[in-house]
Amino acid sequence: MKLTKVLLFLFISLLSVKPVIAQSDTANEKEELTLSQKIDNAVKPVVDVMGMFLFLDPFEKLGLHDPVVRDNEGNPVIDEDGEIVTHNIPLVVIWLIFGSVFFTIKMKFLNIWGVKHAIALVRGVYDNPDDDGEVSHFQALATALSATVGLGNIAGVAVAVSLGGAGATLWMILAGIFGMCSKFVECTLGVKYRTISEDGRVSGGPMYYLSQGLQKRKLFGKVGLGNFGKVLAVIFAVLCVGGSFGGGNMFQANQAFAQMSGEFTFMQDHGFYFGLVMAVVVGIVIIGGIKSIAKVTDKIVPFMVGTYVVAAMAIILLNISNIGNAFGEIWYGAFDAEALKGGFLGVLVVGFQRAAFSSEAGVGSASIAHSASKTNEPISEGIVALLEPFIDTVLVCTMTALVLIFTGFADGGPDHLKGSEITAAAFSTEFPWFRYVLIIAIVLFAFSTMISWSYYGLKSWTFLFGQNKKAVISYKVLFLVFIVIGASSSLGAVLDFSDMMILGMAFPNILGIYFLVGEVRKDLDDYFKRIKSGEIKRFK
Repeated sequence: MKLTKVLLFLFISLLSVKPVIAQSDTANEKEELTLSQKIDNAVKPVVDVMGMFLFLDPFEKLGLHDPVVRDNEGNPVIDEDGEIVTHNIPLVVIWLIFGSVFFTIKMKFLNIWGVKHAIALVRGVYDNPDDDGEVSHFQALATALSATVGLGNIAGVAVAVSLGGAGATLWMILAGIFGMCSKFVECTLGVKYRTISEDGRVSGGPMYYLSQGLQKRKLFGKVGLGNFGKVLAVIFAVLCVGGSFGGGNMFQANQAFAQMSGEFTFMQDHGFYFGLVMAVVVGIVIIGGIKSIAKVTDKIVPFMVGTYVVAAMAIILLNISNIGNAFGEIWYGAFDAEALKGGFLGVLVVGFQRAAFSSEAGVGSASIAHSASKTNEPISEGIVALLEPFIDTVLVCTMTALVLIFTGFADGGPDHLKGSEITAAAFSTEFPWFRYVLIIAIVLFAFSTMISWSYYGLKSWTFLFGQNKKAVISYKVLFLVFIVIGASSSLGAVLDFSDMMILGMAFPNILGIYFLVGEVRKDLDDYFKRIKSGEIKRFK
């Protein structure tokens, strides 16, 4: 536990940096910075260091790639702000892509032939009421989806398409399809190495399969990986706690308030009160643990996704005569370098990167929720998890992209809007009232994401500090405080920090899975043998 304490000390120290004193522009007087500035100054050094690693372009360093976008004459392309346009190939994206492709091949394309069985599992066909766990297959799926379906689909797709053109959609779809096997492997391991306390509470996820699974592994048959697994587990847990406070909390509260106050101007400058109300509502839900969270998410997620998909489908059907042209634009845009901003490589990276942010496949977070599923068959829960990237990225993101193409907002629109503003404007061209629906959806997306990430962060927190009442209460109080901070502050570097913490989770997670993927493959073969023989029974 010494390593745990050292890492936590460094992390907490960064968040408690003393306020920086700034010079006034009008007088030579010293004044304290705002809360937002203090937070930004505290995390900016970490952002700089993590950014140098996560977004390092190894191909550029090896001289195999020129990140500068050039025109037909070879001159650098300059954007409207006077900056040279570049498209790097971030190390974290390469890591996620390589892992997802490797797992897909290793599992013999389970992401294609396993979908039918996944649907049967979600329907409860194989549910045994006597199995261990706290929530059903469907509730675990809904909880994990609630953490990923949201701003990544509304704003992330708009960013990808506006930067990379319609062709970015194809690469997002491919990233989602390959990411299905990443989700399968990590969620299978989450259930396999979970722990169940005497009162029936489940704890699982990368922290457990990294520390316990690698305990019995040896490198080259000689070097034990037990201590290595413990180090990876602690690193993952620390990153997950940071991600839960940032991207899973402050960012969600901040964006929800921004949307509400943008439409209802009387709310401006009242972020504190909005955050306070949000914190109370979130607090009521998370007090009950995963069962309470699952009861909320299994109702909110179908409603959110259903409403969004119905509106998108309505616009697609209204433009159904142009569907062939739209898919043609996506297909040719993915390969025609001259039609793209940044060329083929640029749009490929944009598509894969936004898909990684959207589905979190390979990050390991979803396995924490799936670990609580009521099943004694780890493989079955992994197969259920296959559906997440398909729903989140292949289905919802593709529909969003089609709406943007049909409504003429694939390039950001005439007003050069950004993020969710593009999506809202696109939907509003067909349904002027939809902007109000989208505001409600964004608030619900933010709410469901927060309650799911509170569970992820809590499980990582208790892994580091122990399963005791004091640790649980301290984390939940901190989480609720960060909601108020997020809603009432203008966040800068802290947003980059939270993104990096979540993406950083992929490194210890995927690295550890490489050593465990062989046993998952054996379990998969054995599982379907028992399905065919009738040993695993249908209950419906």
